[in-house]
Amino acid sequence: MEHRRIPQSLVDSVLENPQQVVPEGNGRVAYQSQVDFGGGKIFLLRAIVVDTIDPAIVVTVYRTSKISKYWKTMP
Repeated sequence: MEHRRIPQSLVDSVLENPQQVVPEGNGRVAYQSQVDFGGGKIFLLRAIVVDTIDPAIVVTVYRTSKISKYWKTMP
């Protein structure tokens, strides 16, 4: 998070109230939300989490501009 300059508060927000939770395989899921990091550009903030254990483990966190690649439209 520090290396990617992603504030802890944004990560906490996505983990507590994600807009989507998407399966990623290998027992991992992506908690993701569309977030404005400033400057008016929207990024997808993704937290890859192993939530099959307690407590859950955050594997990685990143932001991407490729929202359509990861965003799932719900039927």
